[in-house]
Amino acid sequence: MCHTTAEAACAPVGNNLSWTNGGPPVRQWAGDASWDGPEGCVVDIQRYAVHDGPGIRTVVFLKGCPLRCAWCHNPEAIDPQPQIAFVPARCIGCGVCQDVCPRDAIRLGNGARVYRERCDGCMLCVDECMAAALSRVGETYTVDRLLAEVLRDLPFYEESGGGVTLSGGEPFLQQRFTAAFLAAAKRTGLHTVIETCGHVRWAQMEAVLRDVDLVYFDLKLMDDAQHRQWTGVGNELILANARRLVAVHPDVVFRCPLVPGSTASDANVARLIDLLSELRQRSVHLLPYHSLGHGKLARVGSSLRAPDVAPLPSVSIQRIAHRFEAAGIKTVIGGST
Repeated sequence: MCHTTAEAACAPVGNNLSWTNGGPPVRQWAGDASWDGPEGCVVDIQRYAVHDGPGIRTVVFLKGCPLRCAWCHNPEAIDPQPQIAFVPARCIGCGVCQDVCPRDAIRLGNGARVYRERCDGCMLCVDECMAAALSRVGETYTVDRLLAEVLRDLPFYEESGGGVTLSGGEPFLQQRFTAAFLAAAKRTGLHTVIETCGHVRWAQMEAVLRDVDLVYFDLKLMDDAQHRQWTGVGNELILANARRLVAVHPDVVFRCPLVPGSTASDANVARLIDLLSELRQRSVHLLPYHSLGHGKLARVGSSLRAPDVAPLPSVSIQRIAHRFEAAGIKTVIGGST
């Protein structure tokens, strides 16, 4: 994990309030130099997002995931620790990275460049790479630093009814940092969303829910053996958490990736519909598979092997959507709200 165990409270400064469209007042916030809260490992911050919750949002991708989905779109977020990414097309062959590495983990003739089993993550090669062929994946943030980054886009949240979304990876794996950050965000009046794969201890999830306005919960494969085959873990814990979650949280939206040959099969879609009907869920997000994550695998030395399948044609996606609609479950394709 990329966090410490220190805890602290982050209070809004003064009574400087502004109102969101139809939402609660948002408090302007200033960093507290005495902050000593937990730290988190952040892999990316995406601004002006419109598919990860209502309005215009800032999406924070946290590092670490308990799943190993073959079709993962964010493989750089799986490992909980900072990593080194290598883009061969940028390399100018200067050899400085090899010269500065204290672990003899760099080889110019190796297409992957970094011997991961030898690398200790000191990042000296990254610091010295003039061409940015080597880059750091994962950066440590304190709660106050991350909140300050998010609040840079406060005017967009106010105009659109947006806010902040924690994604990943799996945000609940960094439970202490996630809890501290969401509590601070709620104190400023921000709308909060969290995206989860559901494969975490219920206590990790339950401790954070009071500061979460909306939960996006991934459902992939309903057959336990197939789930284990495609993601590396079974689905028993995920399904148990799904049932617990809808019983205690008022705003849960399930999201289903449509991967040809696995999650998009007729049998799996039928069982997904059965579960959502059992849970009395009246909406679902269908996320079409794409191959944009494939190019990231080699960059971070991932051992995943992406499925050799083409994205579903739109007519097939619409056919699946109609099956959900026929069961009384409204579908949103692509995750927009």
